Amino acid sequence: MMKLRVVMADDDGVTLLALRKVLTGLGHEVVGEAGDGAQAVALVQDLKPDLVFLDLRMPGVDGLAAARAIQVRRPTPVIMISAYTETGLGSEAAGAGAHGYIVKPFSAEQIKPAIELALASFARSREMESKLTQAQEALEARKLIERAKGILMKQTGLDEEAAYLKLQKTARNENRKLVDVARAVITAEQLRRS
Repeated sequence: MMKLRVVMADDDGVTLLALRKVLTGLGHEVVGEAGDGAQAVALVQDLKPDLVFLDLRMPGVDGLAAARAIQVRRPTPVIMISAYTETGLGSEAAGAGAHGYIVKPFSAEQIKPAIELALASFARSREMESKLTQAQEALEARKLIERAKGILMKQTGLDEEAAYLKLQKTARNENRKLVDVARAVITAEQLRRS
């Protein structure tokens, strides 16, 4: 496993000390420590770590709120640590953007696989988000192209295939993306109508 830069937050100094010892023993670098969630979010923004450990319950901004803020501001793998084992806490942590959950007191043997799992889970979720964005963009492009085809069909009397071929030919001749040509056709129609 590569050397990771880690930020950790817990209102219990003993837990921070124990976690630091385990992490440095695994060859990782603890670049920041916080006693509450607000400090943790600020540290993540400033230090850009590879991994974050957050205590679930801390004064002020708790670990769940901090995890949510981190995923919005600077998505980073998060592992929640907690002394609480109530049903649903793991799901709640996952819903807040955590990629792992460790119950205190933890052992050194729990940390390494938790890190590996969190990193893999984070990479998978980022890949899925990327694919979703690509699919949404492709759908939006398809809608624009369909709309532009409809405009050309109405204006010129072309059938659907001929309108599509005209869009393609224009894109090729002007060295532009098909979706950009479709946008131009739609914009021209909107200007014509106004």
